[in-house]
Amino acid sequence: MSGGTLPSGLPPVSLGTWQMWGRAASRSVREALDLGYRCVDTATGYRNEQAVGAGIRASDIERDDLLIVTKFPEEDAGREHETLSRSLDLLGVEYVDLWLMHGPLDAEGSLAVWRRFVEAREAGLVRAIGVSNFRPSQVDDLVARSGVVPAVNQVAFGPWYFDPALAPHHAALGIVVQGHSPFSENDLEHPVLRTTAERHGRSVHQVLLRWHLEHGVPTVAKAVSPAHLAANLTVNDFSLTPAEVTAIDHIADGARAGAVS
Repeated sequence: MSGGTLPSGLPPVSLGTWQMWGRAASRSVREALDLGYRCVDTATGYRNEQAVGAGIRASDIERDDLLIVTKFPEEDAGREHETLSRSLDLLGVEYVDLWLMHGPLDAEGSLAVWRRFVEAREAGLVRAIGVSNFRPSQVDDLVARSGVVPAVNQVAFGPWYFDPALAPHHAALGIVVQGHSPFSENDLEHPVLRTTAERHGRSVHQVLLRWHLEHGVPTVAKAVSPAHLAANLTVNDFSLTPAEVTAIDHIADGARAGAVS
């Protein structure tokens, strides 16, 4: 059984709202939607769902044209219904398009939460359900125990965490990999990234987003200023060469080797 589908799939770049609060968060969400973003990502743990909802309502975007993603904090296990109801109230919507388990518990704990997720989807409160920060083995265990395949696994996929086996593993199960924290979880000063950016006349942020897309992985990217918001949407305007992609793939190899030795 599938965890549901998103009618138009995830866009190449979604708006991340971690550490965005109050009026600043609402303003950034509204500006992002005005610029063309169509997926907004938040979480119960971010404590900004109300501000995100206000930004959505301030825009002219029809609800059916927008994907709203929020995440359930695993420490709230046992309070799934209450947590989702509060998220819906704060966001000011009748359903969310994608509800993610923000992180794994032990096998039994994840399974118990996941069963409540399935109930929420069957009740029409969410269109699709997924997980976040799950390792492939944890995904395999959850699917084997529940018989329900997550629609999405949102993970740190950037060069520092790159695992070439992850996307193929998930694709074989029909799971979409979505990358989070493309900027905060990577070395923006790394010479490979800086040289690649200079070669294309782009920013390192844009190169990182494009690298994700070269691997077929959409991203959640935080931005606040209108200029940065707009720049993140231009990653379809250029491509990286296979050699550049490979060079970025191997950025963390030396550090990993040093950690093992």
